[in-house]
Amino acid sequence: MAPADRRPGDTGPSGPRPAPAGPDIALDGVSVRYGPARNPVTAVGDVSLTVAPGEFVVLVGPSGCGKTTLLRLMAGFERPAAGTVGVHRKTGVVFQQPRLFPWRTVAGNLAFALARHGVPRTGRATRIEELLRLVGLPGMGGRRTWELSGGQRQRVAIARALAAEPQILLMDEPFAALDALTRERLQEEVRTLAATTGTTVVFVTHSAEEAVLLGSRVLVMAAAPGRIVEEVAVPLPRDPDTDVAALRGAAPVASLRAELARATREAALTS
Repeated sequence: MAPADRRPGDTGPSGPRPAPAGPDIALDGVSVRYGPARNPVTAVGDVSLTVAPGEFVVLVGPSGCGKTTLLRLMAGFERPAAGTVGVHRKTGVVFQQPRLFPWRTVAGNLAFALARHGVPRTGRATRIEELLRLVGLPGMGGRRTWELSGGQRQRVAIARALAAEPQILLMDEPFAALDALTRERLQEEVRTLAATTGTTVVFVTHSAEEAVLLGSRVLVMAAAPGRIVEEVAVPLPRDPDTDVAALRGAAPVASLRAELARATREAALTS
């Protein structure tokens, strides 16, 4: 991934690539429908949003409101029934489950991703160590994935997503299955990673606290159909040296968490 002294648009050994003048992500009047043509179900209805370079945007809302559907649209896994989706830079995706190859080592999983993205074999070992250091797993390349803890496997999944040096990272509840302590640790690491590299992040969660701690902006969604009903700005410090653990108990975080919890409850009632 880009070193800390690079700008948000810089990436890779080939040199700087400027960030686009406009947003990294732009959805305009997007709708998604499922089911038979005569009686379709509208999963997402007329959603418009933009995500600027370097933003950390979090999507929250009740189950079935379309958070993951929006993420899949951004990733290119689905197409809208109406509207347009513009994603203007390279993306990486992290799922709720790591989805690693259990028959490969940690290094083998990363080597597979690097090969898919055209990294020459001669440069893969160095890049693998860079990725493992970036996610706090130096020297773990020889381990089998089944020897790792849940948090370690999710770190490998994040490293795999970073293998192509994406400028945009899409994360779908990546910490939902982890214990509380590991979840907190990874929240801090992902927040610092995004602040250090300038990577644009869109993150899905059900946790108001997680949304406040990670996001620079939180979008609250309601269901039937899925739509954005409120936006909550998060004016907390975002520099790489921020003590995230200290932020957890701070009064501004408690206030924002309460505001977001209220907005999410109201969204659930309107669904």
